[in-house]
Amino acid sequence: MQEGKRQKQVASVLLEELNGIFQRLSLHRMNGGMVSISSVKLTPDLLEARIYLSFFQVGHAEQCFHKIESRAGDIKRELSLRVKHQLRRIPELRFFIDDTLDHVFRMEEIFRQIQEGKKS
Repeated sequence: MQEGKRQKQVASVLLEELNGIFQRLSLHRMNGGMVSISSVKLTPDLLEARIYLSFFQVGHAEQCFHKIESRAGDIKRELSLRVKHQLRRIPELRFFIDDTLDHVFRMEEIFRQIQEGKKS
């Protein structure tokens, strides 16, 4: 299903505000690595926001992910203070690990191995 214009607009606002909140709450740097929000997707009714997190060189990404999930109430509270004049209802926040980078690195490694196999 294709995203509507309103979904994209609200997702863009939420992405921008959540990035600021992550920096303010010191959630963007964890265990010697960096946590970033790769994308925000909203349901058509704008009641649920799916936030995809990317972990770069973070030791124990699962622990960091659970720490962020445990702070979901604080994050939502901060978000509501920032967007209360733009949205009637603040969407429920659901966090997901975006493993796209892992797939990219894995594919690059496979392609490298194929190239080495062709040379020999």
